[in-house]
Amino acid sequence: MTGPSLDVIRTCLEGVVPAVVATCDRDGMPNVMLVSQVHYVDPERVALSYQFFNKTRKNMLRTRRATVSVVDPVTNADYRLELDYEGAEAEGPLFESMKAKLAGIASHSGMLGVFRLLGADIFRVRSIAEAPGPTRTPPQSPRNLLSAARRTWAEFLAARDLGDLFDVALEALRRCFGVEHAMVLMLDAAACRVDAVGSIGYARSGIGAELALGAGVVGVAARERVPIRISHMSSDYSYGAAVREQARDQGLAGAGATEIPYPGLKAPESQIAVPILAAGRTLGVIFAESPEPMRFRYDDEDALALVADRLGDLIAAAQQDDAAPDRPEVAPPPAATARPVHVRHYQAEDSVFLDRDYLIKGVAGAIFWKLAREHAATGRVEFSNRELRLDPALRLPEHAENLEARLVLLQRRLRERDAGIAIERCGRGRFRLDVPGLLSLDDVPVGAQLRA
Repeated sequence: MTGPSLDVIRTCLEGVVPAVVATCDRDGMPNVMLVSQVHYVDPERVALSYQFFNKTRKNMLRTRRATVSVVDPVTNADYRLELDYEGAEAEGPLFESMKAKLAGIASHSGMLGVFRLLGADIFRVRSIAEAPGPTRTPPQSPRNLLSAARRTWAEFLAARDLGDLFDVALEALRRCFGVEHAMVLMLDAAACRVDAVGSIGYARSGIGAELALGAGVVGVAARERVPIRISHMSSDYSYGAAVREQARDQGLAGAGATEIPYPGLKAPESQIAVPILAAGRTLGVIFAESPEPMRFRYDDEDALALVADRLGDLIAAAQQDDAAPDRPEVAPPPAATARPVHVRHYQAEDSVFLDRDYLIKGVAGAIFWKLAREHAATGRVEFSNRELRLDPALRLPEHAENLEARLVLLQRRLRERDAGIAIERCGRGRFRLDVPGLLSLDDVPVGAQLRA
């Protein structure tokens, strides 16, 4: 490839300024039109969005050549890319990434119900040439992203446990990257969803909020294991509403009583979701958003991917922190004046209510029900990760990679509910259940109506 590196001009591929694609038929008759996306694939390839079988695409398939003009929205520099057609994809990570970005472009232009991605046409870049014309000097970046990633890695070392690691990561995003609204979400593979375990910048924490795999940028990033980034969205495009609608369509949104409100911005202009991976498995997602357009660019994506990779390694290490053989500890009898707490468990989804308020469901709900039953029967208060991993009744995934994250989620939901019940760490791979009084248990079988 001749000319500047494709990596150097990635800002031109943000979609802020529409790209122009030119093709010719076999007789040399030219055809010029706008294209929704020129997507960066790797240092030598780009992908063009394919939405209609039009004259341009017919020419591409016949001659296997195209020329694209892309403009840097910051400097106004115009670059001409000579392309050689390689093939098309209609599924997979690249397609899903382009599909998510197209939703942002479509909503920005008022065409949300019209644009539909049919495929991604992949081209190898033969040459890049800058077209003559006036340009502006790019402004200096407000932060050094490589330095921000390095400082974030260093701050991870201060985390004492997994819950603290989530908090440290979010605070580092704020301090080192200038991100004001962000979440960490962890995968619940059995339920095909991710759950929020930490957040910054929102009026409510949203701890326990659920997003289905494939729903919105977070769900797509988790399912496809690739970063998903949208740089500009219209002010009337509500990501939260879109996620809820997709979750309902997939039958993954339960009754209103068991939904924890999603805390996202009502009108985001920029969003990025970066998967947290370890040993080839998805553990969760780092999600950030902003009311500013173009807040997250390709360089931000690269830097946050470095952060997510390091976070994945540390989470995986924390998940293996089992304890020595159990030494059950029994609590003293509760005070006669202590108010009993009514715990209701629904077997269908392992949903748990404290008194009349929803607490949690899924794996975290099953864990809490096990602890509550054993405490009510024997007075036991101390438990270990190891025994939870070995309990077949909890139906943990084969690798049990989300056990520690479920415990963190449960711990934080109990803290937010403020019912007097708490889970606290008491040693390596061990935790303690603190209960202020008696527990009144009610196990509701499958088929019984959910009631608040």
